[in-house]
Amino acid sequence: MAEKFSSVDEYIASFPPDVREVLEEVRRTIRAVVPSAGEKISYQIPTITLDGTSLMHFSGWKAHIAVYPIPPVDDALAAELKPYHSGKSTLKFPLNKPIPYDLITRLTQAFVAAR
Repeated sequence: MAEKFSSVDEYIASFPPDVREVLEEVRRTIRAVVPSAGEKISYQIPTITLDGTSLMHFSGWKAHIAVYPIPPVDDALAAELKPYHSGKSTLKFPLNKPIPYDLITRLTQAFVAAR
């Protein structure tokens, strides 16, 4: 993806409708936990900010949605996230399976708690 995006809306609009729907739901899920969060494009992907600093990033790909980095989590949440780990600090949620929005909610809560 070599495009340069000026907003999260522009980024999401660049995807096919089915992926766009998932990205919008990820965005809504995060904002339900942090309604006062800001948004920006950083590293050419959507970045959620809190109090002016980056909180978390999410992105869309051909076969998955990614969320990064992984915040400190308790053992129970870590076990639930394990199937989605990719690399040291990335979670990949395959688009050919139901997206676990409940895990994204809990992940967002962990990001906020880690601040």
